[in-house]
Amino acid sequence: MQPYIFTSIEQKWQSRWEEQKAIMQNASLNNAPKYYILNMFPYPSGSGLHVGHYAGYVASDIISRYYKHHGYHVMNPMGFDAFGLPAEQYAIQTGQHPAITTEKNIKKYVQQLKQAALDFDWDRAVNTSAPAYYKWTQWIFLQIFNAWYNKTTEKAEPIDTLIQTFERKGNKKVDAACDTDTPIFSAEEWHAFSETEKQAKLLHYRLAYLKDNMVNWCEALGTVLANEEVKDGVSERGGYPVIRKKMKQWHLRMTAYAERLLRDLDTLEWPFPTKEMQRNWIGRSEGAEITFRVQGQRDQTITVFSTRPETIFGACFIALAPEHPWVDFMAKKRGDPELIAYIL
Repeated sequence: MQPYIFTSIEQKWQSRWEEQKAIMQNASLNNAPKYYILNMFPYPSGSGLHVGHYAGYVASDIISRYYKHHGYHVMNPMGFDAFGLPAEQYAIQTGQHPAITTEKNIKKYVQQLKQAALDFDWDRAVNTSAPAYYKWTQWIFLQIFNAWYNKTTEKAEPIDTLIQTFERKGNKKVDAACDTDTPIFSAEEWHAFSETEKQAKLLHYRLAYLKDNMVNWCEALGTVLANEEVKDGVSERGGYPVIRKKMKQWHLRMTAYAERLLRDLDTLEWPFPTKEMQRNWIGRSEGAEITFRVQGQRDQTITVFSTRPETIFGACFIALAPEHPWVDFMAKKRGDPELIAYIL
């Protein structure tokens, strides 16, 4: 019996499929029911894909083919998450410029994915480090920056509409997602503000805004890391020391959408564990804020949140996070070198 030479046979037919764009669906399907599949894009930060990549891609490939055979117009794109630490670290380790290693690795990944005959539409492939792609992420940021969240309509609106409200009647009755320390001002006061003061006030409302916050700072990598990227005080990438540090950072006012996100989860045909995971990530918690006066400090208070305010009469101490402003004050007041060293 003739042996099955899969390398030559599969290469022949894969070349034919690519020439004839067999994966591309006919335009006549534009009116057919649509099905969208989105895989997590791989980081082009290694010399090749590993079995973990294929575990997900093969599963989505099965779903893509299933829906195509049932008459759906399926969009199943592929792309490469080419910005960030993984690509930069790989470039450092190999002593090459990130642009060179990224392009080289993407070509290798595409070759491997095509060899597996996965049902991806390569005409829709994206590279997040390409100007043609990231110009749109920059555009999206500008849309977010120039918007505020109207609680009455439950949606984002142009910042110009908020400015018009300020010009007519100030901000006292504006029902918006904003910072807790947002000052109240009248229309007359708004008109009297300088342009710098107006922009500072608007930052209390913008969906993208600057704010000081405690972050995980890695000096060696020169960047802020997410909690998931830090393990036992060092970076997941490279094993460099990480410290907690207050820095001015861009924030997105995502909590404004919490109620909508929770409500809309009920409309999704997702497995219950997945929806429960999403609910936990959103992290809605119902309770009350309680303000305590500080003994010996007439004008100072500490505010805490509790889901069980009725049990507050049993409280015998308050634990403060190291980044709480009161910790720094108390450490200096006591002059405790051990406490000061811990904070720093």
